[in-house]
Amino acid sequence: MKDNRYRLKKDEESIIQEYRRLKDEAQKQGVPLEDIKHGWLKSDKSSLFFKNPNFKDEQQKESESLRSSLLAEFSQLAPKYPKVKRKKSTDGHLLVISPADVHIGKLCTSFETGETYNQQIAVKRVMEGVQGILNESSGWNIDNILLIIGNDILHTDTPRRTTTSGTPQDTDGMWYENFLTGVRLYVDIINTLKQVADVHVCFNPSNHDYTNGFFLAQLIEAHFRLDKQVTFDVSISHRKYYAYGQNLIGSTHGDGAKVQDLPLLMAHESDKWTLCKHRYIYTHHLHHKVSKDVMSVCVETLRSPSGTDSWHAKKGFQHSPQAIEGFIHHKRNGQIARLTHLF
Repeated sequence: MKDNRYRLKKDEESIIQEYRRLKDEAQKQGVPLEDIKHGWLKSDKSSLFFKNPNFKDEQQKESESLRSSLLAEFSQLAPKYPKVKRKKSTDGHLLVISPADVHIGKLCTSFETGETYNQQIAVKRVMEGVQGILNESSGWNIDNILLIIGNDILHTDTPRRTTTSGTPQDTDGMWYENFLTGVRLYVDIINTLKQVADVHVCFNPSNHDYTNGFFLAQLIEAHFRLDKQVTFDVSISHRKYYAYGQNLIGSTHGDGAKVQDLPLLMAHESDKWTLCKHRYIYTHHLHHKVSKDVMSVCVETLRSPSGTDSWHAKKGFQHSPQAIEGFIHHKRNGQIARLTHLF
């Protein structure tokens, strides 16, 4: 016996056929399909409301246009940086530096939270913190630098001043202004670090700026594409791995996989697991220090230099030390020092 409950009625079939002809009708009327946000398809006995998944408002078009033009410009105008000459190190070390959760565009006011934080303070703190870590690391022979970028470098991800998921934020500056500020900041950081050693740039996508943070990382790679002293791993992958001597170093934002699962994920995802004796995973997202050995892997959450906004003050998520952190890794002995520049 046939079940007719799921068969389309003739009236429903005609509505679907009309919907399928929407694209053709839009073309006949000279209306771009992406300009149609929603509409109604009606017949004698029923009507169907639809939303166009390809609809793009003017702000979305403006955002995508800016991203495309910036990528093209940075690729074509990538500067040819002169090679930096340095003294060769006999017993080298790796400097890991990760300006975590900078949140360019976050607005904090002293009237409510007791401190001020804005776009300019964010840039000043990061550059000061990076230089401070370099000063503290000068006692070691640094022959490689791992720079971890991303991790909520931008506070918002949409023209409506929200995170990627749509959570409204208190902001300082326009979205494009903060985006370009982040680009310039990373270019300055890399050029500063490059004076000390070759730099490997690793990008961690994050929850505040999942899309714009990724595009920002792509621009930085395009800018330095002719520079052989700077290498990149800026894919959208949520977990990245880097090997230095006997060190296997992982990084992730921290809003995804659980801490107890990260070591097993590292074992599955990195082909250097069996080759490295010392294993570390640097995470972010929490804005305060957490360090824990999970079997043979040290999982460490980094502090943030960003201030406390209205929501965090209301919830009591404040008063943790604000800092930029760095780590010294010896090729054979693993992590031998932690460096902290407090604000």
